[in-house]
Amino acid sequence: MAEKIAKLMVEGKEAIELPILSGTAGQDVIDVRTLGKHGLFTFDPGFLATASCESAITFIDGAKGVLLHRGFPIDQLAENAEYLEVCYILLYGEAPTKEQYEEFRNTVKTHTMLNEQLRAFFKGFRPDAHPMAVMCGVVGALSAFYHDSLDISNPRHREIAAFRLLSKMPTIAAMCFKHSIGQPYIYPRNDLSYAENFLHMMFATPCEEYKVSPVLADAMDKIFILHADHEQNASTSTVRLAGSSGANPFACIAAGIASLWGPAHGGANEACLRMLEEIGSVDRIPEFVARAKDKEDPFRLMGFGHRVYKNFDPRAKVMRETCHQVLKELNIQDPLLDVAMELERIALSDEYFVEKKLYPNVDFYSGIILKAIGIPTSMFTVIFAMSRTIGWIAHWNEMHSDPTAKIGRPRQLYVGQTQRDFASKK
Repeated sequence: MAEKIAKLMVEGKEAIELPILSGTAGQDVIDVRTLGKHGLFTFDPGFLATASCESAITFIDGAKGVLLHRGFPIDQLAENAEYLEVCYILLYGEAPTKEQYEEFRNTVKTHTMLNEQLRAFFKGFRPDAHPMAVMCGVVGALSAFYHDSLDISNPRHREIAAFRLLSKMPTIAAMCFKHSIGQPYIYPRNDLSYAENFLHMMFATPCEEYKVSPVLADAMDKIFILHADHEQNASTSTVRLAGSSGANPFACIAAGIASLWGPAHGGANEACLRMLEEIGSVDRIPEFVARAKDKEDPFRLMGFGHRVYKNFDPRAKVMRETCHQVLKELNIQDPLLDVAMELERIALSDEYFVEKKLYPNVDFYSGIILKAIGIPTSMFTVIFAMSRTIGWIAHWNEMHSDPTAKIGRPRQLYVGQTQRDFASKK
């Protein structure tokens, strides 16, 4: 197939020919790498129309509600795979054989403990510190403990770092929670699944055993799967940009955590719960729905619609079923959950919401599930970061496997003062 060419006509200059590149799916892209030779750069704030890299990990078609990990649809993975199976797929590109998965799972389960010196590191944080602040600091500090696997040019070192991060993130997340409530840290258990182990470390205490509900463990595993990766979002791009400088993997993942912490990115399910708290009771819902429909009112319902998925969020259907299973299992009487269920009913039946495709998204349902399980809102983004770690690692590893990768160096449109002379007042 002949190479497609775009021609850029610039006044006073000969037409610039730019190759048009095609991937295996999605939009074609215009290769603008040679524009600098012509004294030009593109201007794209937020990089909303710029492909910053080639990637074979995740594909999204927001208009059609498609999310694929290595070609596998997200709903099939959520229904038929375990989180660690999805981790293997994201990291290695193919579904594992039974033997490969057993080895992978055992490697992860036997590396969940943290160096004991990190317990003292946790104690350096104030008890009321946000758990994301603690997680960001602890993950960055891991590079001070694992000097033996920091050669990013060595594929085996990158794999070891991947296992360490994937294994230890649930332990770190649970310790962030325990630190915030003043309870003793609970050591991981190798006999439990990834999700069961996390819930056990979160809710067990030395004086009383905590039996993990299979329904809750399955729900948590699905939350992990549905948040595992989402293409070149802000935090993933942050990890890639930090990694492009040659920074160690723990520093790069800490950078991703910092980016995810932003309320415009990882705080969506937390914002959804705060909205439910603001509404307060079912009888106040009509007031807030009316405000959401009022173009002059800045209020908007959180957890409905998605900036990427213009039709529906493919993760939401799975999460909706799981949400109702959890609420049935726990049989909780909570006015906020009553508000959430009534809002869901309205959004799925009200003509305004249906017409504008403002369906409940994955953040709406995951927030309700975490609330029902007993996880405070301050921990929501921590769990998101724990889930997304495998996506960050996969992208970081893919970048370092690309021989053409370069250090990130965005350009700018300078609008400041031009050169002028400085006159000293002395």
